Amino acid sequence: MSTVANIAVALVALLHLYFLVLEMFLWDKPRGLRTFGLTPEFAAASKSLAANQGLYNGFLGAGLVWGLVLGANGNSIKIFFLACVIVAGIFGAITANRKILWAQGLPGAVALALVLLS
Repeated sequence: MSTVANIAVALVALLHLYFLVLEMFLWDKPRGLRTFGLTPEFAAASKSLAANQGLYNGFLGAGLVWGLVLGANGNSIKIFFLACVIVAGIFGAITANRKILWAQGLPGAVALALVLLS
């Protein structure tokens, strides 16, 4: 079970590193505009805010990788960062777009359940 849990944690980490790339580097590019449904004007005006948000997503991904590198000794770190992912997903769904709950919160919750069960 711990292998399955670690794979789920790694997928959530990769997802957050992808969010980092989207928000920090592709926000005002065609892929970012399509992904987030932005106009070029809004993307230009909010680019620095998106980069900040991307950095935080990168920290979540880095924390999960840290937990994975520590192996079984990293379970508390995985639990902490997965809880942060879930809270961020819930907050994003409430304040920005309900899709965030499914794209961020659900994968974090599944990974957290697997870590707790392993």
